[in-house]
Amino acid sequence: MRRRWGILLIVWLCTACAGPDAVVPSLTLGDIAAERHRQEVAQLRDYFSELNKLNTVAYRITTANREFCGKWVIPQLGMFAATPTSLPSKYRKFSREALGLRWVRPTVISLVPDGAAAKAGIQDKDELVSFNGEKVPVTSILRWISAFLEENGERPISVAVKRDDEDMTFTVTPVTGCAIPVLLETNPDPNAFTDYSKIVIQSGILRLTRTDADLATILGHELAHVTMGHHRKQRMNALLGSIGGGAIDTGFLLGGISTGGAFSNYLETAGQNAFSVGFEMEADYVGAYYAARAGYDITGAEDVWQRMSLEHPASIRKASTHPTTPVRYLQMRKVIAEIADKKSKNIPLMPKIKEKPDEPETVTSYGRID
Repeated sequence: MRRRWGILLIVWLCTACAGPDAVVPSLTLGDIAAERHRQEVAQLRDYFSELNKLNTVAYRITTANREFCGKWVIPQLGMFAATPTSLPSKYRKFSREALGLRWVRPTVISLVPDGAAAKAGIQDKDELVSFNGEKVPVTSILRWISAFLEENGERPISVAVKRDDEDMTFTVTPVTGCAIPVLLETNPDPNAFTDYSKIVIQSGILRLTRTDADLATILGHELAHVTMGHHRKQRMNALLGSIGGGAIDTGFLLGGISTGGAFSNYLETAGQNAFSVGFEMEADYVGAYYAARAGYDITGAEDVWQRMSLEHPASIRKASTHPTTPVRYLQMRKVIAEIADKKSKNIPLMPKIKEKPDEPETVTSYGRID
């Protein structure tokens, strides 16, 4: 009986609720399905178009600055291939329409214009058949190619492809670059970050960067975080903070008061963030050099920070873990002028790095990854 009354109450509430009064045009399920399909196709095309742009800039940045990555390098071809099977299942049914993919062989859908593969003669939409006679798989393609290149090194590769049903073979000589992967994430927030095993560029930042040079400074910034050892330094600072806080917690405990590790936790976080703003400014500075070394004209790249201030107004005044956008804008202008001056004098594009903390006037060539 209670259940029946409960159902009646819900029905009454639903019928009693106020609803819209306008008579909107009706839609058929077929129309909705067709429009959903069109938008899915457009989204997939847009994603891989943006991915091609990102791959091109990443290739140039990582190969031009490979000397700063120490032993953490890997040969690269400058191309990306896929099959429907290698894509998330939700994309497979329309991947042929959107990207021209086939199930039988990986299709090249991202090609760096000046990359190793393009220079050898490989073209967009070529279907990969084999590397040195080894058949290219239709799944885990990127992983397979990476493993092949790691074993092969910079030795030339005989790449067999099928183009318009014609069999062709090209000799591709890989180019070494920093081994850190650069990934594109669909996210409207204009952001980029690294966890020191990869660099992630969110799609929102691609809308904010209007030129490849703008994007190059962002990628250079993230790579600089890695090569300058910021993660290692932050971990060390956090450890020192934790040790100091632990000593205070122990002192209170000896006095009969338990802090529950409050000082250790607080000073660990404080230590980790101690030089966060400085690390970001350093990454901006070194990253601009990386972009310039990759051949990009970064004149005007500072405008990114004015556009960023429109997206995140709080960043105009607040500097918690990152510098304010006015600081980043003005610093980038000075860095760009510094780079332009070196170019005009044919001075190698190397950022100024302090040799020792107690010798601020002494600078040396930029350090490498251990």
